[in-house]
Amino acid sequence: MIGQLRGILLSKQPPALMLNVQGVGYELEAPMTTFYDLPQEGAELILHTHLVVREDAQLLFGFSTENQRNLFRHLLRISGIGPRVGLAILSGLSVQEFRLCINSEDVVRLTKVPGIGRKTAERVILELRGKQLPGMAGDEDAVASSTNDDIRTDAISALTALGYREKDAEKIIAKLADQSAVGETLSSESLIRQALQAMSGGSR
Repeated sequence: MIGQLRGILLSKQPPALMLNVQGVGYELEAPMTTFYDLPQEGAELILHTHLVVREDAQLLFGFSTENQRNLFRHLLRISGIGPRVGLAILSGLSVQEFRLCINSEDVVRLTKVPGIGRKTAERVILELRGKQLPGMAGDEDAVASSTNDDIRTDAISALTALGYREKDAEKIIAKLADQSAVGETLSSESLIRQALQAMSGGSR
């Protein structure tokens, strides 16, 4: 089993990317939550991976965090959930957002993910409800121990890695952080997603 790859990012065209590992080009597929964290092409990258072996193909999937990969593996154990649907879920929801959907039994939110109907959403909730999902243990402590400045810095770095000007990234991240509700937990992933939406029509 290939569990991790470290190499140079050669190309990224969602959902596919290619990683050069000591002269060997590995083709992988990844969810959008991973693409948000990718550096510019030519930069070094470490990905947590999962290999799916079929009679007609060997498919390699890459994730920026272990929590993403572990959740992907949980999803694959559910009847009717294959790699494509797993990628769709992780593209539409962060690990934390997915966990909240399961805990609150939010069928409607899950059905907004392409390829997920009501019956599938209900089956996912039934299968995973009450289980220790990735990101549960110690997640709140980790967030609490991180400063807002660190989270903002991570978000700005991710945006500049995607090609946005640092000045523009700093401006939009500061604006989004200041607009967050009192008591709301900040996360670099949510800031990056909101910033990309806000900057989609701006200059890069």
